[in-house]
Amino acid sequence: MNPMQTKAVPPALEANNLAVKLGGKQVLNIAELQVNKNEVLVIIGPNGSGKTTLLLSLALLIKPASGTITYQGYASSKNTATLELRRKLAVVFQEPLLLNTTVWNNITLGLRARKLPVEEIKARTEKWLARFGIADLAQRQAKTLSGGEAKRVSLARAFALQPDVLFLDEPFNGVDSPTRQALMEDFGSVLRETNVTTVMVTHDRSEALMMAHRVIVLINGSIRQMGTPPQVFSNPVDEEVANFVEAGNIMHGVVSSQSEGQALVDVGGLRLDVVSNLSAGAKVTMFLHDDDITISLPAAQTQLSSARNHYTGKISKIFPTGSQIRVTVDCGIPMVALITKRSWEELSLKIGDTVIVSFKASSIHLIPK
Repeated sequence: MNPMQTKAVPPALEANNLAVKLGGKQVLNIAELQVNKNEVLVIIGPNGSGKTTLLLSLALLIKPASGTITYQGYASSKNTATLELRRKLAVVFQEPLLLNTTVWNNITLGLRARKLPVEEIKARTEKWLARFGIADLAQRQAKTLSGGEAKRVSLARAFALQPDVLFLDEPFNGVDSPTRQALMEDFGSVLRETNVTTVMVTHDRSEALMMAHRVIVLINGSIRQMGTPPQVFSNPVDEEVANFVEAGNIMHGVVSSQSEGQALVDVGGLRLDVVSNLSAGAKVTMFLHDDDITISLPAAQTQLSSARNHYTGKISKIFPTGSQIRVTVDCGIPMVALITKRSWEELSLKIGDTVIVSFKASSIHLIPK
């Protein structure tokens, strides 16, 4: 090794053998977790999986039964004072938790508690009021704010602290869709500008995809999968994770043949062409995203794409989802495709119509059983 090389940057935050008990029951068991400096780590998982408990533990607001939490090499334990560490952190809760005073006083609260100079308090407060578009609300009473305005105040208050690590517990929940979208865009922009290390809990897939460098899937208090958003959402490690991240079609089959990385898998009487090196006889679980399936009319069969899988079936169900429609096609097994309303209308589709579903061999993610 070159002696002139610099040492690797330590994680901003690290947890080892972290266990939390609530009401005498263990609800969290984290063997190892590292949060890198300047990254956004998003925690997702089913209700009751321990997401908020993990967040509050990492933020030193819940005392673990065992384990260690380390901030840039400094370990927090029952034998060390945590107040100084907490001053390096900021937490934004789902409910803004504003005091019954002005917006200005709410944002300056933490700065005044840290006894910062008056001019610095003023400069920071004005900066973040302006950055979150609420400068004109400075003298408004917090109780008169709308839900979206209150959330902007809580975010401005957190960023004014200039934390080493920012924690957020479903910060965009409980507001209407346009307000939520605007908040997410502003927040995402601020994260890119500040590069503050961030740990965020959400139940919303779009928030994770938009914000995260890495995603944790927490199930029953343990980390089931961790990786980049494409890794987690496109390549779930098991069926339970796949169900939660809405991996789309989940199918079970047996490899019937394999040749040079291309395999045929029998699924309920259908043979699916997939990319796999698994040997014949292997039992597999397969995931196929609904937006990787295309639907066409039988008359257009000669114009099909290069996709290797084509199956004829009848539309059995539809479910509108905003600008798209989730279409279930009975091909001997149900296959669910997500298409635009425009495509649905252009093809003049209806329940009972015969259609062709197509998808690429590479679109299928396999896990051997």
